[in-house]
Amino acid sequence: MNNSSSILQIVPRPPGTQDGVGDYALAVARKLRDSYSSQTTFVANESASENIVEDFKVLSPLASVAHDDFRAAEFQHVILHYVNYGYHKRGIPFRLLPLLRQLRKRCRGHLLTIFHELYASGPPWKSEFWLRPLQIRIARSISRVSDVCIVSSETMRAQLKMLTPRANIRVHPVVSNFGEPPLSTDEFVRRSPHRWVICGGTILIERSLRSFREICNRIPEAFSPQELFVLGGKENPAIRTLLADFPGVRPEYHPQIEATEASRVLSSCSFAWLDYFHRTNVPTDAVLKSGAFAAACAHGVIPILPNRGSAISLEDDRLPGPFFVDFSSLELPAINDRAGAAAEFSNWYTPKASSDHLARGVCNALGLIATEQTR
Repeated sequence: MNNSSSILQIVPRPPGTQDGVGDYALAVARKLRDSYSSQTTFVANESASENIVEDFKVLSPLASVAHDDFRAAEFQHVILHYVNYGYHKRGIPFRLLPLLRQLRKRCRGHLLTIFHELYASGPPWKSEFWLRPLQIRIARSISRVSDVCIVSSETMRAQLKMLTPRANIRVHPVVSNFGEPPLSTDEFVRRSPHRWVICGGTILIERSLRSFREICNRIPEAFSPQELFVLGGKENPAIRTLLADFPGVRPEYHPQIEATEASRVLSSCSFAWLDYFHRTNVPTDAVLKSGAFAAACAHGVIPILPNRGSAISLEDDRLPGPFFVDFSSLELPAINDRAGAAAEFSNWYTPKASSDHLARGVCNALGLIATEQTR
């Protein structure tokens, strides 16, 4: 490992603001500091009221930092967390590219772009349908100026490879923002099969809760929900209304929950309901960019989707399922296989998607550790 290095992480909004991308970047910064002696400074696209988050300095706005020759030259490496709607309300952040080129020119090391998304898609009556060519053009330009790109799934790698065939692309699923506790198979056996959870951001929770209410009476009695924990997001009156009248289910709602408490609750649950996709024709491995899916896997909670999906795998290591319940059919683990399936999700997560695995991948991409150390 090389001597300590200084890293500038570019984020749409500052970490610690109930933003999934910011939380992801903060998890990376902690691991780079604690395991690889690399110090992160954040720069937020938007102006930030806080200039320190967990002892990490936060600069803002991005434009002023990129134009400041002295400040930009302080950093050896740059990591861009790219989510197009995070840098422009219509998802076409043309001004980001020249700022990125300026920072790339001044940094002494590498530019790594973590693509949390590439571009949007939608029907003709939505703006993203008409703006998609511009979004693709920007994503292509950013991948070309980057030394290395990270995406969350094999599907996303193939999409980016079509845009930029020569891009150096690595796959690292999104990590759990609710912790990564050590688990044993005995714990999975002891969990109640009637204990369910819905977690994530505000919008995802509300969508998942609405579909769960409609489908929960289709779940077999052996796994029927008796307790439902709703974790994360911001306080939402619509969610409280949906939970107020839930026949046969005892709900608990914990918005803005601390990660340690969320981890404690997740570690007691057997199933997670996740209504992640807006459309049913999306390859199911796109769910690997979901922090809620990552949290379920990290805690050995079996994710259940509202539609039949395609296989989810990474490096030919396939996850069970996908498990689902819809209005005409379902696929759930056999009663005697529930604990084994939970263990498979947990055992897959640690070497393939954990924050330790991601940090090693980031350090390797930046040239801070040798390739053989990442295995």
